[in-house]
Amino acid sequence: MNQIKIWIEAGRLRTIPASVVPVLVGSSLAYAHNQFHFDVFVVAMLCSMLFQLTSNFTNDVYDFRRGADEERVGPKRLVASGVISQKAMITAIFLTASISFILGMYLVYLHGFIVLLIGISSLFFAWMYTGGPYPLAYNGLGDIFVFLFFGVVAVCGTYFVQTGYYSHYALLCSISPGLLAANILSANNIRDRIGDAKIRKNTLAVLLGDANSRKLYKVVLVVSYLSVFVLFLLTMNPYHLLPFISIPLGRKLWKSIDTAQGAELTTILVQSAALLMIFGVLQSIGFLIKTT
Repeated sequence: MNQIKIWIEAGRLRTIPASVVPVLVGSSLAYAHNQFHFDVFVVAMLCSMLFQLTSNFTNDVYDFRRGADEERVGPKRLVASGVISQKAMITAIFLTASISFILGMYLVYLHGFIVLLIGISSLFFAWMYTGGPYPLAYNGLGDIFVFLFFGVVAVCGTYFVQTGYYSHYALLCSISPGLLAANILSANNIRDRIGDAKIRKNTLAVLLGDANSRKLYKVVLVVSYLSVFVLFLLTMNPYHLLPFISIPLGRKLWKSIDTAQGAELTTILVQSAALLMIFGVLQSIGFLIKTT
């Protein structure tokens, strides 16, 4: 395996919609409010993607240190398999974190201390996800972390750096990206539930059990669509219903999550990421179409 393919695999690019979609949604909402700035969009997108890479690289290192990859059903992590050394992965973590921090200073320059606080807290919790004395992913808080940082923080933060102010609409629009991103993690954790339980990685799937975890996945799907329907009711803008075009894929996932096992759950993980991307693009298009 050549070095480019190795690092692409390490970055887990199939989950990259989790960092792309919230920036698209927050920026398109800003555009609808006549506050879109292309330079801010580019920097925010790069920072978001680098933040996810930092988180993914960090998880690879700490899951290896805690033995979480020994019983893993999905693809082996690269540090655990010896393809990438801990030293090289730690170097990559500092590199991606440093670049995102440096780029983010442009946004801090534009909008001040609150942006710096968002950036630092994002990097801190990326480390706390599997590192630190109380790793979130090992204590049933990983899904909440994903919802908050790939939903609420990312969408509202993007909207803020575009406009300079907060909007209740941004908060409402952050629900579906955050929930659908959490479902990517949920599929992963349902797949790895038995192995995670053995090494006391108490993910939400471990704590809830198999059946309840699958039910929660389905509830999250429903609430994601309900959130955009609420936005439609508040605005009566029919273009806000565009995400409903993705319902066939959502229905497919609804049906397959009940019985999927092993590698089938890896397929659901990939399809969950695809749903997030399609849903998010459609949601963004709804804001880009001017109705007046």
